[in-house]
Amino acid sequence: MTTTDIGAWSIPLAMFAGAIRVSTPFLFVSLGECLTEKSGRINLGLEGTLVFGAMAAYAISFHTHSPWLGTLGAGIAGALFGAMHGYICRLPRVNDIAIGIAMMLFGTGLAFFLGKPYIQPDAPHLPSLALGDWSSLPQVRVALQINPLFFAGIALALGLTWALKRTRWGLVVRMTGDSSAATRAAGYSADMVRLVATTIGGFMAGIGGAFLSLSYPGSWTEGLSSGQGMMAVALVIFARWRPMACVSAALIFGAAGAIGPALQSAGITQGYYFFNAAPYVLTLILLIVSSSPQRNLKGAPGELSIARR
Repeated sequence: MTTTDIGAWSIPLAMFAGAIRVSTPFLFVSLGECLTEKSGRINLGLEGTLVFGAMAAYAISFHTHSPWLGTLGAGIAGALFGAMHGYICRLPRVNDIAIGIAMMLFGTGLAFFLGKPYIQPDAPHLPSLALGDWSSLPQVRVALQINPLFFAGIALALGLTWALKRTRWGLVVRMTGDSSAATRAAGYSADMVRLVATTIGGFMAGIGGAFLSLSYPGSWTEGLSSGQGMMAVALVIFARWRPMACVSAALIFGAAGAIGPALQSAGITQGYYFFNAAPYVLTLILLIVSSSPQRNLKGAPGELSIARR
């Protein structure tokens, strides 16, 4: 065994690195959806927001040569999509789930149309933090190349947890999610609270899209998100609408998505592609379990359609 050969440890190390990379977009989208659902609204359009954010980030980074400007642009684009979704849902006799599906199709279609010129050009990518320079093993150094957005996502989860529990704004959001009547009685507009929450949630989803195109996988192609925006809804249910639990759930989803690439990096090619379906299988299991009539949706905001009896 050479000094750079770590043997069987290469698989868990690759899974650790892959879990962090794959979980980062899950983290931002799930936090955005968590905030939106806390206000009493489901946004199934975050898949379209994620894809459009990825395209916008790549295009802006290509033209400005600044991946951070691209990330900001993706967040702003996501916020616009969220605001559009929130405004339409304020109209009478409008179903937020149907509007979410329409926004998902609109966002992905618009991203594919506007993003065709950016499939081939190479845009500057987001830099990573070299946290493994202390090690002489190249596998460790590569595994500990962590994008700052991962730490930003954890900080965002901590901040969101604190804001929802300790601030007047968080109290209003939670009150709106549980009872529109109580919100109106307190002198607030439930529609406006949900509009703001959906807009901020869209901003977070756009940032998640920027990570996809500017960090990992690090390119703009059609079908880049692989349904991560839709999986975020199941992830939020699994996390019981708790921001910090969204971090753990995102890491679980990320680890599931990293199994296939980890096996491939270790030289195991026989049937490794079967494990690439792990995130989708996990999503299906969570949806089946959470939709069971015997399961108590503890923590679900009362105004959500899935929480109504």
